[in-house]
Amino acid sequence: MTEEKKSSVDLDAKEEELDEADFITLEFDDGEEIECEIMGVFEVEGKEYIALIPDDETDDVYIYGYVEISEEEFELLDIDDDEEFAKVVAEFDKLTAEE
Repeated sequence: MTEEKKSSVDLDAKEEELDEADFITLEFDDGEEIECEIMGVFEVEGKEYIALIPDDETDDVYIYGYVEISEEEFELLDIDDDEEFAKVVAEFDKLTAEE
């Protein structure tokens, strides 16, 4: 994966689907690995996205596209389109402001 765009807020949505996967490890193209806590999954315009908190002592939040393959497997997708990313961050900010 490549370096990701980040936002710094909190989210708690659809955690019941991710109870067994509270943490995941991201591996970047340069070989760096970061353990991340799963904040939650949320929907924007019919697509699902996931918010992750990296365990690196920052206030960053990583946001990826999210595709559930099975109950135990899912795929993270980079959000390459700047307009799509802006919409996703705006919805994420709106959801976290409600909490």
